[in-house]
Amino acid sequence: MDGSIEQVLLAIGSGSLIGFTLGLIGGGGSILATPLLIYVVGVKDVHTAIGTGALAVSVNAYLNLVGHAVRGHVWWRCALIFTIAGSLGAYFGSSLGKVVEGQDLLFMFGLLMMFVSFVMSKTRSQIGVTPQSLTVRTHGKTSLVALLTGVCSGFFGIGGGFLIVPGLLFSTGMPLINAVGSSLLAVGTFGLTTAANYALSGLVDWQVAGYFIAGGVGGGTLGTITATRLSTHRNTLSQIFRWIIFSVSLYVLWRSYAALPWTR
Repeated sequence: MDGSIEQVLLAIGSGSLIGFTLGLIGGGGSILATPLLIYVVGVKDVHTAIGTGALAVSVNAYLNLVGHAVRGHVWWRCALIFTIAGSLGAYFGSSLGKVVEGQDLLFMFGLLMMFVSFVMSKTRSQIGVTPQSLTVRTHGKTSLVALLTGVCSGFFGIGGGFLIVPGLLFSTGMPLINAVGSSLLAVGTFGLTTAANYALSGLVDWQVAGYFIAGGVGGGTLGTITATRLSTHRNTLSQIFRWIIFSVSLYVLWRSYAALPWTR
């Protein structure tokens, strides 16, 4: 980071946007962190952008977890099982992501964004949930789903809430509000695991991360307030944001495809 006022403001503004979207519509917002860090803030190295974004997403997830925990939305036993198993996957995924060439990883990230925009086309009420008792079998299924989710989260350096919430619903049958609240422990820990792994390789810009996190705190507060006032339009807002993610995915694919070695 060159430390210019312009770059500082862009980092704070981008962090605010991520925090605002997370507070407004929940999961999915953090996937914009890497494109914003690269194309707006100006982080040159793809891996540094991923490591920095993972740290910022982690801190914001932990802050949001507090609010859900106070309201009793967190099923701690399931959340801990999912988090511990998924963290192992996140470490493996992030280790794999570090050795993949930056532009190849960015191209795959664009494909992931396109997939996320498709997943978000399904409203949360369309997710089928069958209540299940918390048995050894349930815990085993939760651990397996968590491990696979963690690998994806670590590989791309994302919070993975769009995968974690359905994963918790599928493996435990818990109510949606509890899945959302419980997922934040996993999102925060997966992000922290990924960020720590990248930091060991010097792939975290701590200054940018600080500005990004500061912006995210303010943006998240504003997003939560706005979500409360626009609660009846929540699904409409999610669909609008889905198209934003889809549009950004096309831009990421275009920019990264042109930089791939075999396209030159």
